[in-house]
Amino acid sequence: MTTDTFTPADVHYMRRALILARRALYTTDPNPRVGCVLVRDGRIIGEGFTQPAGANHAEVEALQSVDGDARGATAYVTLEPCAHHGRTGPCAEMLREAALAEVVVALEDPNPQVDGGGVRVLREAGISVRIGLLADEATRINAGFLSRMRGGMPRVRVKSAVSLDGRTALANGASFWITGEAARADVHHYRARSGAIVTGIGTVLADDPRLTARLEVPVTPAVAVVMDRQLRCPPTAHVLAHPGGCVIVASDDGSAELSARHAELVAAGAQIVWLDAVTPASVLAYLCEREINEVLVEAGATLAGAWLSTPLVDEWVIYQAPCVLGSHGRPLVMTPAWTDMTERQIWRRRSHERLGDDMKMILEKD
Repeated sequence: MTTDTFTPADVHYMRRALILARRALYTTDPNPRVGCVLVRDGRIIGEGFTQPAGANHAEVEALQSVDGDARGATAYVTLEPCAHHGRTGPCAEMLREAALAEVVVALEDPNPQVDGGGVRVLREAGISVRIGLLADEATRINAGFLSRMRGGMPRVRVKSAVSLDGRTALANGASFWITGEAARADVHHYRARSGAIVTGIGTVLADDPRLTARLEVPVTPAVAVVMDRQLRCPPTAHVLAHPGGCVIVASDDGSAELSARHAELVAAGAQIVWLDAVTPASVLAYLCEREINEVLVEAGATLAGAWLSTPLVDEWVIYQAPCVLGSHGRPLVMTPAWTDMTERQIWRRRSHERLGDDMKMILEKD
């Protein structure tokens, strides 16, 4: 636990850096979202946030925005400056060369290529470093990146829209629209911040979703992933034209029929990934290999239940509308037939808010 102390001014400038980091929420994958503010004599002299992968990191953007030099300034950075050569040079070395007096860091970077190395470069150069200011807020911005670096898995979020009586569709499968416009618009922000959007073949066949993030800000498109063991996806499905590409995860049984469907879907723009078994765990392992930080699962009751029945899901976002779909409607999730109350899942409500006439809840595992 850090023993560093911080002043109200420190908090003010770090909050500004966090605001900048959120501007990178939809564009930096697989890199973390970082904001940086340079302050000298009580005045901001430069600031920046991480650009798309391969372009400048936040610290470089901030240094380049300074009119003159940054000698003697204090940098407020939401994540430890990197210390390794990747697509760009080490930010810690650039801060050292700028002759800063101090660097205040919200959160240490668990990336094995950094992991204290940035702080060490700065301190060895005689630059004061304080760590831990507004760390919880910085963690929420980069929850997926931190999860992948610390535990080897992306952060997984399931999205559900449900009626008052806990139904996600009528008995015939009709579900347009359960929730109102504000709730549906909110979903686009989750799509935009995700590196992958996972759905099932049942949803594709029933709803033909596009799974795109329609926002009026720059977005790096996620990859759309369809769990479709037998390649039943129609070559005309909207998801095949997803701007981030479409991956269909299947299990090859060696049949001629499956080979023919494979060729047809590839011609339609899909990438086919063969796995021994098409399960949440196998799909998540594949996405981790692709350096995906955040995964959004948008699926019907069966596939959502399959994901939620595993320990892989970190967050459940539920939009509840003030409508009733009836006792014959489709349930929120399909799960195994639990027979004892000790088997029940317990979720903790992190937040709730009203969106139009609907209620949004964010749940995390207890």
